[in-house]
Amino acid sequence: MRRTSVGTKLYISVLAIFLIFATAFIVFQHIREKKYKVEILNTRLQNYNLCMAEAIKYEGGMSEEMLSEYIKNHNIHSLRVTILDTDGNVIFDNQHKNYGDIKNHSDRKEIKMAMSDGAGYAISRHSATMNQQYFYSATYFPDDNIIIRTSLPYDKELAKLLDTDLQYIWFTLTTILILTLVLYRFVRRLSVNITKLRIFARRAAHNESLDTEDLVDFPADELGEIAERIIKIYKRLQSTKQEQNKLKRQLTQNIAHELKTPVASIHGYLETMIENPQINKDTKEQFLNRCYDQSKRLTSLLQDISTLNRLDDAPEMIGFEDVNVTQIICDIAHALQPQLAERNMIIHKFLPDDIVIRGNSSLIYSIFRNLADNAICYAGDDTTISITAEDKDNKWLFTFSDNGTGVPQEHLSRLFERFYRIDKGRSRKMGGTGLGLAIVKNAVLLHGGSITVKNNDYGHGLCFTFSLMK
Repeated sequence: MRRTSVGTKLYISVLAIFLIFATAFIVFQHIREKKYKVEILNTRLQNYNLCMAEAIKYEGGMSEEMLSEYIKNHNIHSLRVTILDTDGNVIFDNQHKNYGDIKNHSDRKEIKMAMSDGAGYAISRHSATMNQQYFYSATYFPDDNIIIRTSLPYDKELAKLLDTDLQYIWFTLTTILILTLVLYRFVRRLSVNITKLRIFARRAAHNESLDTEDLVDFPADELGEIAERIIKIYKRLQSTKQEQNKLKRQLTQNIAHELKTPVASIHGYLETMIENPQINKDTKEQFLNRCYDQSKRLTSLLQDISTLNRLDDAPEMIGFEDVNVTQIICDIAHALQPQLAERNMIIHKFLPDDIVIRGNSSLIYSIFRNLADNAICYAGDDTTISITAEDKDNKWLFTFSDNGTGVPQEHLSRLFERFYRIDKGRSRKMGGTGLGLAIVKNAVLLHGGSITVKNNDYGHGLCFTFSLMK
């Protein structure tokens, strides 16, 4: 069973409201205009009644001749004039002179209204005396104890006069037609957008392609623009998700590859010792030392992976405290002194006595330790490491540079990628995990800063510039 669309329901609902409003307006206007025309006619006859009462007072009484003469001189075509006493008896009628045949009029609507309100009318009532329909208008004159009633035959001519003008009906119908067309145009555009969004939702739910002609162009209105943006955002999210999945696959492959090398080395050494129990003591000790070195590399790799996962998955769980960065850098320099001496390297620290920030001590240590380890591994012998810090508003701006060999320009933009190595063989030989600079970047971002890298002037060494929130 096909369901009625939202656009169709909206169209029918609004159109029904238009029709109800139009019908109510027509009925109201019909009643109002008819009442207005009745009041005009009634006012005209009431004025006639007043003038006739004034004439009676002026003459000092009334007689058949005087009343007939007045009506003749103030003629209104087909006008019937009836004068009654307060008991409802007819004492004058210009069209029916046999007053004995005329019944008492005290129960007539217009007479009862005149006696109670001073004036009254009846739009269309059958006259038993004249045997036809009349429009009556009666006025009570208490000073003279008479009721003057004038009436006109309610024939086709009077009915047409009191009928309402149909112009407002045509105006209303025209307005409804225009509103219906405008509503149809609006609802049609709305229906197109909703239909396309429904297609989009169905295809998105079934992982079908969204690059089809029926999802390309939307009507040029606000809803169309919103629909287009929804689809673009969804496509962008899908693309981002695909890229993330690709990166995850690459990361998994890289991790497996990085773990494979030390594991294979350990396995090979142990297998050799097991299969050759008679191996000499020096060789066995050498193999065990190599296994130990590879196990340390495995430990470092797993620790770095754990640190990155913590930064990616639960940064809000990392605790912050007041950290003395100057002291951390001094501790690192002291701990690295044997490696520095081995390569004849020097660290120059141009730092204030106490740089205190709100951060995580372990991650701050990782930032400077990884940068130092990276410089020791790749800057070369007889080089210098320089660390500076500058107070910038609510941040500390650090530079960490060396005057070593530097990095080819095409590799600079990828130095912070996980497991990215310029010289893979040399990097593994140096014992690096390939995650140090990735940890540096993520730790800097966690502390509200940013980091960039470039070669020093004339290609002499590498320079990292980064900031940390205070």
